[in-house]
Amino acid sequence: MEQQQQIEVVGKLGATYGIRGWLRVYSSTEQAESIFDYQPWFLKIKGQWQPVELESFKHHNHEFIAKIKGFDDRESAQALTNAEIGVNLEVFPELEDGDYYWHDLIGCQVVNLQGYNLGKVSELMETGSNDVLVVKANSKDAFGKQERLIPFLFDNVVKRVDLSTKTIDVDWDAGF
Repeated sequence: MEQQQQIEVVGKLGATYGIRGWLRVYSSTEQAESIFDYQPWFLKIKGQWQPVELESFKHHNHEFIAKIKGFDDRESAQALTNAEIGVNLEVFPELEDGDYYWHDLIGCQVVNLQGYNLGKVSELMETGSNDVLVVKANSKDAFGKQERLIPFLFDNVVKRVDLSTKTIDVDWDAGF
């Protein structure tokens, strides 16, 4: 029995560039260029992940463009426009204690020190100084909140991350 691969979205292909099958690449990795370090790529085509081979890539006018093997002209490459780029989770390096991949934090329940469930992490934002948890509140939130923005500051705000229970403990006022 084949083991199901866990594919994580790391970016997406944009419009074609030129006539030789190059496509713009939009990376959602922390360091934009590291998207090319994670191989092989899988592209979501018609709802299915398909493995592809990256033939080449380059930096061009403040953006990245890439050439996918077997897509040698503008017409064939256009079929890949807007395809999500995914990689197998196994290609990500192991992190040190206290470091987390965003995809591991999304979906975690966020609970404050008083035991109040603030909601579930729906996404993370990069603000420059620190990352921010975007926490979608429960529908019956006692404080009428729909969403909370909680800085991901270890020790100051974030007290504990338990990926086995998908729980993040924070020192955060539920009224905020």
